[in-house]
Amino acid sequence: MRAALYMGALAAARWNPVIHAFYQRLCAVGKAKKVALTACMRKLLTLLNAMIKSRSPWEHNVASPS
Repeated sequence: MRAALYMGALAAARWNPVIHAFYQRLCAVGKAKKVALTACMRKLLTLLNAMIKSRSPWEHNVASPS
């Protein structure tokens, strides 16, 4: 599970605008890159759980980068 989340967060931190902004913000305030990526893993998991719970597709306009 951790490997799947890591690879998903790694790709999202590079290509997903919401996760990318979150990752950049954490790195800008001095967090280590691995710590920021771990926070992205948690954020990605939270977003996915919310999408499953509400049975809704990904909507960039609804999700906030914070």
